[in-house]
Amino acid sequence: MARPGFAFSCQFKVRYAEIDGQKVVFNSRYLEYADVAVTEFWDWTGIAAALGGAWERTEFHVRHTEIDYLKPFVLGDTVEAFVRIGRIGNSSLTQSFELCHAETGEVHTKIEMVIVNVHLPTGKALPIAPEVRAFLEALPGG
Repeated sequence: MARPGFAFSCQFKVRYAEIDGQKVVFNSRYLEYADVAVTEFWDWTGIAAALGGAWERTEFHVRHTEIDYLKPFVLGDTVEAFVRIGRIGNSSLTQSFELCHAETGEVHTKIEMVIVNVHLPTGKALPIAPEVRAFLEALPGG
């Protein structure tokens, strides 16, 4: 299903292990869904093949996440996770996620996640490499 502003999505089913005693998806699982979706997103972009070493030397860490739970998913629902890069800063990216019901298109969860490019030995933020920035800026926006 197409969604304005998003060029990428992937789908997966809610599994039994993801629901809680209320028979809805447990809150923490939504961040796991974002992690699954963003892994698929990076594969979809082709950035590793296009940039090789420049991308492999980059390590992004989650700095801040905001999540709006609008409606729970339940066992057997098919989630369609939409992902885009919302903002590219000096050393950070903002990733936007909309987790929707695949059949109805209804948005169940919205997530904004800021990730920061870090130098692993020191843990300090590093500017995003120019070639990485150019690649990200050229991604389709939907």
